[in-house]
Amino acid sequence: MQKIIWLFYDLGLHGDYEGLYAWLDQHKAKECGDGLAFISYEYEDDVIEHVKKNLQESVRLGPKDRIYLIYGTAEGKQKGRFLFGKRKQAPWAGYAIGSTETVDEE
Repeated sequence: MQKIIWLFYDLGLHGDYEGLYAWLDQHKAKECGDGLAFISYEYEDDVIEHVKKNLQESVRLGPKDRIYLIYGTAEGKQKGRFLFGKRKQAPWAGYAIGSTETVDEE
């Protein structure tokens, strides 16, 4: 089967970019900006598990590495999940001006 997927990656300063880039090149990924690739991906059975297993075989992943997959469902909806790593606090957190006041007390 074939499915369009988007792969977001953040391997930090010492990540295995060479292994990841070889994997992306092998799958004829299209570059879409820093840390983002568009792929027409061939898979069997479960696209999530297939991509995850395939990446594990090709890329040395550390505990802080993050790879997020976005894919389409049979119902035409988009879904996403972390294959490796987890969500962290957004760099923009706290920039919006909230409506609550804080009172400092001693």
